[in-house]
Amino acid sequence: MASATLPRNGHSDPFDHVIGIDTHRDFHVAVVLAPNGGKLGELTFLTSSEGYEQLVIWSEQFGIRPVFAMEGTGSYGAGLCRMLLDAAYDVVEVNRPDRAARRRRGKDDPVDAEAAARSFLAGTATIVPKRGGNQVEMIRLLKVAKDSAIDGRTRALNQVRSLLVTAPVALRERLKGLSRSELISTCASFRPGVLAGPMAAAKRALRSLARRIQALDAELEALMSDLDELTQAACPGLRHSYGIGVDGAAVLLAAVGDNPERIRSEAAFAAICGASPLEASSGNRRHHRLNRGGNRQANATLHRIAVVRLRWHEQTKAYAERRKAEGLSNKDILRCLKRFIAREVFHLLMGKPPRRTAAS
Repeated sequence: MASATLPRNGHSDPFDHVIGIDTHRDFHVAVVLAPNGGKLGELTFLTSSEGYEQLVIWSEQFGIRPVFAMEGTGSYGAGLCRMLLDAAYDVVEVNRPDRAARRRRGKDDPVDAEAAARSFLAGTATIVPKRGGNQVEMIRLLKVAKDSAIDGRTRALNQVRSLLVTAPVALRERLKGLSRSELISTCASFRPGVLAGPMAAAKRALRSLARRIQALDAELEALMSDLDELTQAACPGLRHSYGIGVDGAAVLLAAVGDNPERIRSEAAFAAICGASPLEASSGNRRHHRLNRGGNRQANATLHRIAVVRLRWHEQTKAYAERRKAEGLSNKDILRCLKRFIAREVFHLLMGKPPRRTAAS
């Protein structure tokens, strides 16, 4: 069983009860346990301000120092998690039970809530969830909108190209050889007139798609401008680091949230980004492999930074040549570089000068 002290939110007082919460879209289920594991009560409440207040008032009958162990702090439980953190309550994030455990004990909301509380008592749930109420949450929201706009723009461009394959010959010949920007501006200026045949219908469809692309281009420009301003304000050192642009900075900031102090070491940050090396040794062979877990968007960002530096950064190129001479494969060199970059990014996010390495 876990110790009765947990230094969270700057506190080291012993907790007097643990509340496990199973989260859903419209309601949450809470189960409260004593420090010795005994079940004290159960509550179902709505995902509203009144429901959250009901939970807090209900918890006060069991003591004044609760710990909330929650599933889904980044999805259905985000609102409750923010409220509890803003009120200085201690909150830990709980992973959902694996399928094997769920098959053994069944699936039920109170059972899942109790399992969340017991995972804290067992010492397996210790992660402080991301706080989402400041600049980084703004960045995350705008990044979602930007990614959606890019997806829509790519889809519309592909549809324009697809329509041109089967468009009337005269229209295909007219548009043949145009650059992408010229193609879009030409299609956007079409005047199809009355829909009296395939030619008019093709022009109407191409004009609709082209104007959609132009609107998404304007939307992307505005979103990128906002993200540029916010990322510069949130962590200027990150933006000045070699190979990290607006999009990469937004991903890395969103990975740690508005409370980066919750990540206690550079190794923990590397694990969050899936850049921590994993043992793959057997017998006399000592070996590490790439980590395929963690935040895959952050991992992809570290990968892109490493590729850019391998191509243009002289120190990184020299490091890669040296490690290649030592017998490392390109995959192993890339793994090492991602770990070095994760270390640099961690210190920048913490507001500390980055530690210099052979690859930086």
